[in-house]
Amino acid sequence: MEEKKLDINSIIGFLLIGAILLYMLWQNQPTPEELALQEKAKQEQLATEAANKSAAELTINKVPNQPLNDSLQLASFKNQIGDFAYALTLASATPNVTSFENEVLALKIDHKGGFISEVKLKNYVNHDSVPVYLIKDGSSVFNLNFATSDNRILNSSELYFQPSLSTSGDNQVLSMRLKVSETQFLEYRYELKPDNYMLGFSVRSQGLSSVLNTSQEVQLDWKFKAHRQDQSVSFENRYTRLTYQHEGDKINKLSQTGDDDEIESDLSWISFRQHFFSSILVPEVPFKSADLKSFNLVNDETIDTLFTKRYEVSLPLGFSGGELVHNMSIYYGPTYDDILNQYDQNLEASIPFGWGIFGWINKAVFSPLYAWLTNYLSYGIAIIVMTIMVKIVLSFVQYKQFLSQAKMKILKPELDAIREKYKNNKMKVQQETMALQNKAGASPLSGCLPGMLQLPVFYALFMFFPIAFELRQKPFLWVDDLSSYDSIAELPFNIPFYGDHVSLFPILASIAIFFYMKMTTGQQMATQPTQEGMPDMGKMMKYMIYLSPIMMLFFFNNYASGLSLYYFVSNLISIGIMLVIKNYIIDEDKVLAKIQVSKAKPKKQNRFQKKMADIMAQAEAQKALQEKRKK
Repeated sequence: MEEKKLDINSIIGFLLIGAILLYMLWQNQPTPEELALQEKAKQEQLATEAANKSAAELTINKVPNQPLNDSLQLASFKNQIGDFAYALTLASATPNVTSFENEVLALKIDHKGGFISEVKLKNYVNHDSVPVYLIKDGSSVFNLNFATSDNRILNSSELYFQPSLSTSGDNQVLSMRLKVSETQFLEYRYELKPDNYMLGFSVRSQGLSSVLNTSQEVQLDWKFKAHRQDQSVSFENRYTRLTYQHEGDKINKLSQTGDDDEIESDLSWISFRQHFFSSILVPEVPFKSADLKSFNLVNDETIDTLFTKRYEVSLPLGFSGGELVHNMSIYYGPTYDDILNQYDQNLEASIPFGWGIFGWINKAVFSPLYAWLTNYLSYGIAIIVMTIMVKIVLSFVQYKQFLSQAKMKILKPELDAIREKYKNNKMKVQQETMALQNKAGASPLSGCLPGMLQLPVFYALFMFFPIAFELRQKPFLWVDDLSSYDSIAELPFNIPFYGDHVSLFPILASIAIFFYMKMTTGQQMATQPTQEGMPDMGKMMKYMIYLSPIMMLFFFNNYASGLSLYYFVSNLISIGIMLVIKNYIIDEDKVLAKIQVSKAKPKKQNRFQKKMADIMAQAEAQKALQEKRKK
């Protein structure tokens, strides 16, 4: 083969392109005047940010930790924070919390800031058997940033609220009021129903139309760090994601792996998902806009083990009649479709069932099927039974694949003869091959197309098992938790992409995949011809026999053991089905006889086959014409 060399024209071309690019860059560079204006704008922005920061931090550094009794002190703080200094004189102006709870939630509300400082899910524990805390030790900050009529910028998170706990029927009601006087206040109202994960929440003001600058919207800022709850922090982080619904029923998500931000409008809810648990903010009237941010906190899974992601959301709250009136709800609980469905607000859409048809299969078939099976069987046995049911339903696909492979194996001597006869005419080889396959009723596509039917099921189950809440902390055989990896040995070191432990089910699944591919891919290798100028498919398939199990071993070592159990059982059943089909259903002699009968019959081409034959015939005629002209 002649070696391609770079000629002088190419070199000149590259130099000209480079010169043009340099000229464009030089032409577009800013003038000294433009640079001066940019620098001035930058300095003004920095000055503004510094001033705002100073104004915001005015209260941070100087708000006392006990009620003010001294009139001079009160006058000093009134000069700093205006009318809101009144709140510092109340007995509640201390670093304290008010607690209330129901059967499933235990909440603590901080007097400073008035928002939730601790959320404990009473019925769940994490991988270390410690109660699940969605919020704890300052992992969540809720703040209202607002302007006053006397040109102050204040943050509610730095001011003291006065608590008042009461009941309304069976519900507990906690009022947290940031007071300007006894009759003027900013209020957070919490209402907790019995045995319910949804917390009623409202932000309202009374008598503050003259105190607040109502021409500027109040900014609601909620910052949240997701606590690690699962055994594998890297696996949990894959399913920890900020999700939201906007513009009706559109569902969007921020990045799964890296930092991300988005500005959206018309938001129906915002979910801070933590794999199996979620904190969801649901407004009564959709938020008109939101600035959403997500930050990945797991850069090194051996070090970053306390939190998975940090979420931030900023929401403008407008005034109505000079007052704030915003009703909302906050869900703190399991990311479990059976529970989320109860609230009839499409919150279950925050669960990553998969997109398109895959999500539909999971929601319509696998999720209800598995839930039904677990009513009668243990969770591990239910996985095995569901796998058997799926494989039985799809057994016809394997039959079609194996039948196609058997036909191609029988036709291989004739196909080899065609390639040898027309070895100098590739177009003729293709024509004759298609003609033979058409007459015999055998085609490589007839084996590929049924296999494609398995892909939606395969991917749907790949998405289902890692998010199936039913599997969480459910044991099976040597497995303590089907939603996490099944470690049988701890390693004294960490292997990249594998981890610091050995999981047994991925090993068993890899062995099963190896033997299954040995059976199926080996059969395909025997029927795959090597064509000149094309990759050696036989060699590639041979590599895949060994590569696929290794990939399985590494990829699933940190995945849910329930998923590895499914793949292990699925491949065992596939091997069994293949053996039954090969030894008891498909008789190659009968297949050969049918092929001979089919070849003898006049075969009518379908539209696609006819069109392909016409195209190839035209190409062949053109090639012959070109060769004639050369002579």
